[in-house]
Amino acid sequence: MAEENKEVLELTQQELSEQNRIRREKLAQMQEEGKDPFQIVKYDVTHHSDEIKANFDELEGKDVCIAGRMMSKRIMGKASFCNIQDRNGNMQSYVSKNDIGEEAYAAFKKYDIGDIIGIKGFVFKTKTGEISVHAKEVVLLSKSLQVLPEKFHGLKDQELRYRQRYVDLIVNPESRDTFIKRSKIITEIRKFLDSKGFLEVETPVLQTIPGGASARPFITHHNTLDIDMYCRIALELPLKRLIVGGFERVYEIGRVFRNEGISVRHNPEFTLMELYQAYTDYNGMMDITEEMFRTVAQNVLGTTTVNYGGHEIKLGEKFARITMVDAVKQHTGIDFDQVKDTEEAKAIAKEKGVEFEDRHVKGDILNLFFEEFVEKNLIQPTFIIDYPVEISPLTKRKPDKPEFTERFELFIVGREYGNAYSELNDPIDQRSRFEYQEFLRENGDDEANMIDEDFLTALEYGMPPTGGLGVGIDRFVMLLTESVSIRDVILFPTMKPIND
Repeated sequence: MAEENKEVLELTQQELSEQNRIRREKLAQMQEEGKDPFQIVKYDVTHHSDEIKANFDELEGKDVCIAGRMMSKRIMGKASFCNIQDRNGNMQSYVSKNDIGEEAYAAFKKYDIGDIIGIKGFVFKTKTGEISVHAKEVVLLSKSLQVLPEKFHGLKDQELRYRQRYVDLIVNPESRDTFIKRSKIITEIRKFLDSKGFLEVETPVLQTIPGGASARPFITHHNTLDIDMYCRIALELPLKRLIVGGFERVYEIGRVFRNEGISVRHNPEFTLMELYQAYTDYNGMMDITEEMFRTVAQNVLGTTTVNYGGHEIKLGEKFARITMVDAVKQHTGIDFDQVKDTEEAKAIAKEKGVEFEDRHVKGDILNLFFEEFVEKNLIQPTFIIDYPVEISPLTKRKPDKPEFTERFELFIVGREYGNAYSELNDPIDQRSRFEYQEFLRENGDDEANMIDEDFLTALEYGMPPTGGLGVGIDRFVMLLTESVSIRDVILFPTMKPIND
């Protein structure tokens, strides 16, 4: 059976190679005749497919110029039909030898599926009622030298779709729709934040100290300065410097880079939105998060109910709010408020089969319990609030419970979509937190924070009480487009090079 499959594959490759050769010969012949399509520098497009269909009554009988990729062609003697795909959809065209001339029609018949053509003609409706363009002129604008995947099957190989996104976008309409929605989602986020008085800013991608998250950074070297630099792992610390400087509401949407594993939920580079608002806390951040998710879904999808993974997610309803301790208690029966110390926490972890490291303390183990027993069960939007101080180095402590912080994460369908704090603005406390993180780094935790002296100096000038929020844009797009993998919503995901 394997040998048969190999023979079929080899035959297919031979056929493709032959078709590619023929296409190159056609191009060479056109170039010899002085009709090189690659010499054409522009084509004046007057309309797109959706405009023609939406305004047929107004455009019927009038001339239009359209351009796009030819996706199908039916030759019927002296007349033919073809279908071209532009950025907004598809448009059928009727092409007749009597209208465009014998020489132009002979050339048209030699065009291949995938060629990019321009058509000038008048708008009409066929006998079957399909809105079309009756061609008066057909121009080859670019020759396709590669054969597109077969029309009815498209590009189905998932890895090839990610590696050759350009082909995926040509032949898979659902992929195009996903990325159009992605653009609309980001636009709506900006509109929402702008309407709330936030100022969009840009901060450095290359940093001398990677901060704002617990993650392993990518390292590069600046030749002129002769120093190692890091691709940012978060947007947080520069944005909080701006709060110190007096910008009371700021946000940034940008790429961040984490030298970590790849999965259906993780890509080494991804898009993050972070915002900071002075004079509010993590309760204010919960309110703005809930409103933003609801508003963006309504404006992009026309509904606040989203189907994902077989679940009907109701973004229009009030998001649940529950502490991490209470969530763990609900799902395990263990009340970490009653656990005296780290030794008792480790004993319970051993009993429940939760793996931990020697360096872990009680707060770490509480978080491990949450990840093991709770996270996967959080289907409807839920804010998990009040995280242990050990895993929240940039967050204010709760005044009445200082071993915990005013931090939340938003979970939907068992995945984290947002992370927010009442930001730590005490420079003395922040230094001690950084020093603990440095201790963790020295003991093998290469994701722990480094001490950022300039940020500490900024805090010493005084930062007002501030709420901060980070939302993973890619995961949000996955939710609103019902995409299974993060690679489905990143145009060019990170891929291992194919070994020649």
